Amino acid sequence: MDLELLRLLRTRGHWPPLERAVRVYAHAGENGLLWHGVAALGLVLDRSRRPIYLRAMRVVVVALIANTAVKQVVRRARPVLGDDLPPLVATLSGRSYPSAHAATSFAAAGALGRALPSPPLYAAAGAMALSRPYLGVHYPSDVAAGAFLGRALERLM
Repeated sequence: MDLELLRLLRTRGHWPPLERAVRVYAHAGENGLLWHGVAALGLVLDRSRRPIYLRAMRVVVVALIANTAVKQVVRRARPVLGDDLPPLVATLSGRSYPSAHAATSFAAAGALGRALPSPPLYAAAGAMALSRPYLGVHYPSDVAAGAFLGRALERLM
């Protein structure tokens, strides 16, 4: 089912302007950069909630480290859909499970949700997670596991 859902996400809704936007958004999510940027902006503009933004930065780093450790243990290869459906972006690693984009995004959404409205944060995290199978670099289960990992780590911290 994972492969069928990936194929569906990879073959539907690929309007060129949307593809470009998804690529840019996913690139901003590399190593949690987008979320560190949001937290840094909060540090500058909302000094009264400084501890929340600093915690969010720590949570994103921990999610990235934990995600990398899990990837090294699981060692799941990235999906290959064939020559007719190559990935739309390059990746930093050949490992797929879990998705670091999803882990850092859901960790950040939980942490930043203590200072900012949660629904838009979780919508942004969900969009980041969905960008990965859309671009052909993760199975849907990779992003589900990453989202779970990120959210769990945020709650534990």
